[in-house]
Amino acid sequence: MSIADRLGDSLGVSVRAVTDLGSGHGWTLHRAELADGRAVFVKAAADRAGVFAAEAAGLRWLGAGNSALVPPVLAACEGMLVLPWLPDAAPSPAAADRFGRDLALLHADSPEAFGAPWPGWIAELPLDNTPSEGPWPRWYAERRLRPFVVRAADVLGVDGVRLLERVIDRIDELAGPPEPPARIHGDLWSGNLRWTDVGVVLIDPAAHGGHRETDLAMLALFGAPHLDRILAAYERTRPLAAGWRSRVPLHQLHPLLVHVALFGAGYRAQTLAAARTALTG
Repeated sequence: MSIADRLGDSLGVSVRAVTDLGSGHGWTLHRAELADGRAVFVKAAADRAGVFAAEAAGLRWLGAGNSALVPPVLAACEGMLVLPWLPDAAPSPAAADRFGRDLALLHADSPEAFGAPWPGWIAELPLDNTPSEGPWPRWYAERRLRPFVVRAADVLGVDGVRLLERVIDRIDELAGPPEPPARIHGDLWSGNLRWTDVGVVLIDPAAHGGHRETDLAMLALFGAPHLDRILAAYERTRPLAAGWRSRVPLHQLHPLLVHVALFGAGYRAQTLAAARTALTG
């Protein structure tokens, strides 16, 4: 069955046109124009139902914390995820200010536990979302760092693995003051921020109850437009614990390990540098 036929069946409306946008991580991307005048974004794959289900659950869960930040899920069925089409707008200082405030409000809506009640994914890699009432440092070490150290061990090498194990062993002292679980996006690099005429909208989450500093560290990892304004607006709304900037490398370790697992040795040096900085503060 074609993308147009599957989409029409899912939404109950005929499809005028489908434009292919490329592919990534094992699925294809499309823009579709519907007979009722709407445009939608479609991810499709024959064998990615679990990934799409996790993304849909994450978007809905984040929306329960702050609906201004996420698009509604129009359909999430076997092999397909459908969202509204989000036209791009130029990043602006005003939108950055609003995003920083909205992200702080999202994080302030605390779930009951770290983790999530659905199996997690980041790109095509599984995440262990087993819920825990805490504390966060041990959850992060055992559910995020250790599994990806194992997955990336061949690239990290013996010395690299030992370095990451030192971080895991010292996680309690490195993690800073205790924080309650926060609703976090979980993969908040700049490519998952859509700047639109109504502000920033978040896509492609690896959502779970986590540490709010994780989202901010991910924003900084590959750079985000107007990052200083985002952070300033965040701090005005919900100040961060003292020393948070020194903990940025600790929170960046998981996404860097994900990149080592996905893309190989090109991210090894950056990952090990982050681990050394995390250990020295």
